[in-house]
Amino acid sequence: MADSSLRSLSRQRDASAAPRALPFWHYLVAAVLGAANTFSFAPTPHGGWIELVIFTVFFAWLSRTNGWKSAAATGWAFGFGNFVTGVWWLYVSMHDFGGMAAPLAAAAVALFSLYLAVYPALSGAVWSLVAGRGRVEDEQATSPTWHGAFAFASAWALGEWLRGLVFTGFPWLASGYAQVDGPLKGFGAIVGVYGVGWVLALVAALVVQAAFGLRRERRRALIPALIALALIVAGMLLSLVRWTTPANAPLDVRLLQGNVKQEMKFEQAGVDESLALYERLITEKRADLIVTPETALPVLAVQVPESFATAIRGFADRTNSSILFGAIGVTVLPDGRAADFTNSLFGITPGVNDVYRYDKHHLVPFGEFVPLGFHWFVKLMGIPLGDLARGPIAQKAFFVHNQPIAVDVCYEDIFGEEIAHTIREQETPAGILVNSTNLAWFGNTIALDQHLQIARMRSIETGRPMLRATNTGMTAVIAANGDVVSKLPTFTTGVLEARVQGTSGRTPYVTSGNVTVIVVSLILLAIAFAFAPGRKRGA
Repeated sequence: MADSSLRSLSRQRDASAAPRALPFWHYLVAAVLGAANTFSFAPTPHGGWIELVIFTVFFAWLSRTNGWKSAAATGWAFGFGNFVTGVWWLYVSMHDFGGMAAPLAAAAVALFSLYLAVYPALSGAVWSLVAGRGRVEDEQATSPTWHGAFAFASAWALGEWLRGLVFTGFPWLASGYAQVDGPLKGFGAIVGVYGVGWVLALVAALVVQAAFGLRRERRRALIPALIALALIVAGMLLSLVRWTTPANAPLDVRLLQGNVKQEMKFEQAGVDESLALYERLITEKRADLIVTPETALPVLAVQVPESFATAIRGFADRTNSSILFGAIGVTVLPDGRAADFTNSLFGITPGVNDVYRYDKHHLVPFGEFVPLGFHWFVKLMGIPLGDLARGPIAQKAFFVHNQPIAVDVCYEDIFGEEIAHTIREQETPAGILVNSTNLAWFGNTIALDQHLQIARMRSIETGRPMLRATNTGMTAVIAANGDVVSKLPTFTTGVLEARVQGTSGRTPYVTSGNVTVIVVSLILLAIAFAFAPGRKRGA
């Protein structure tokens, strides 16, 4: 009888020691929070403030978890909710233009979102394992600590950095982008988009720590609350700092938006229409620099009709206009065979016979190169660009008069470290950034607004103006501080004219790239692991 009582008491103790499983609705709420976070990004005005509130609630919700497994699942649910609502426009490219069956395209978006959610899940797990947590009265909850706040910021930043690196990377919807229209914008020039995400996560964790502190004694809430407030104020004040200075004479620029329908772009009728359209748009008025969208000429550069080439070259020489146009590059072998097709920009300088060439370096998986074992997927999509060759990461600048310009194509501008690396490595660092892109693949969706927001972060990080020439939008001029100076309406044919002042000098981010946030995050995680309170095992 005594043995039976002892066994019963032992089972009760074991049950009370084991963490209780969180209900399903806990993860459902996390997914809803992730979906709500999509509204933090463009086109929502002042979305950075919304994101700050959502991240605070998310960290409070994450603090309810009782082990690394539940923390990882909570991060995964949040990430899936964010990505499936934030990159749903991929469905348009696969179904509307790629010809993929609707159920298969929807499943592909869902699976891709589940993959992207691995990274916030990893951040949640690392935070839980590293931080250590003091318990509060509620068995299910954890009391946020200093260790936990800095561990969350560091784990979150490293997770986003890894998402932008693994399998060529897809850093779309990195949390720092929403702060282009938020209070933490000023940190972008110092630590880049991942560093902004680090500050965002830290502020959210400190606010939650302050709120938990109020439940015990007010003085415990005061310090984290003041630090969070100081970071917000610092971000707003830093956005007023100018890290670069004006350099060289301003340029008169014309950015062309052809609005050529994607479904006919690579058909012969579309090719003829594009050539005629861009010949007219280019030659109707001079400018120091004229830029077309990505593959505005949907042909091999060596196959551009002689009449077009003669008209453009004659116009450039006659009006002293430099021209950047998109076409498909190719290397012609000695035996006459074509090889190494590239997504390229070509530059014509008045009075100079040599043609500038930029070959896209960071290619789009499934659109411009086929990852090993996925050729069947590209056949389903039916996109005409298959395996392309890639250019080097840092390529020479294109000079307009004495102003060096760094160019990139399409979604290359979502990789801030690569643009910073280019500026560092150029013999004469560029003073103006140019992005030539074609987002017609994604229709009239939030992808256009999101991409413009991403480009604005590149200007903040580098302290340089950005010129964007797009097929359907957003064609825009972005100032060196990330503000949009002017833009064309989407899905219209038009020309955006502006006068742009280049800059010189380095922001802290151009100097160090992502190294700062990576090193600081790893050090803080190590400190948190070494000095955090005792950790408890859980699920």
